[in-house]
Amino acid sequence: MADRLTQLQDTVNQQAEHFCNAIGVIQQTSYPSKFANFDRTGSQTPIQNSPQEDYAQLFAQLIARCAKDIDTLIESLPNEDSSIELQNSSLKRLEIENQETAEQLEHVVSKGELLLEKIQSALGDIAQAQLDMQITLKPSSQ
Repeated sequence: MADRLTQLQDTVNQQAEHFCNAIGVIQQTSYPSKFANFDRTGSQTPIQNSPQEDYAQLFAQLIARCAKDIDTLIESLPNEDSSIELQNSSLKRLEIENQETAEQLEHVVSKGELLLEKIQSALGDIAQAQLDMQITLKPSSQ
C-alpha cells in the first residue's frame, strides 16, 4: 500500500481529472453563444448523446466524494505540533518492540533448528534400520 502522501497526490490527480472531464462534457453538450460582429462558421449545435444523462449530478458526486477523500487523507497526515521529544519517544518504543520481536524470532529459530536436528537424526536411524533389514533379508533369500 502506498504511503499517505502518495495516496494524497493520486487523489488530487484524480480530482483534477474529474474537473477536466466535467469541463469537457460541458463544452461538448453546451450551446454556443452569439457574439456581435463575429460570424462563426461551422456547427451551431452541440453534439447530443442519444441517452441524455445528468452529467452535472454525476460529476458533482465524483468531485464531492474526491474532495472528501482529500480531506480525510490530509487529516490523517501527522500534524506539525509533533514535538521532537514525542517523535523520539515513539522511535524508542518502536526500537524496543523491534528488539523484543527479534529475540522472539531468534528463540523460535533455535527451537526450529533443534527440531530439525531431531528429525534428521530420526531419519538417519530409520534409514539405517532399513539398510540393516535389507542386509539380514538378503542372505536368507539366497
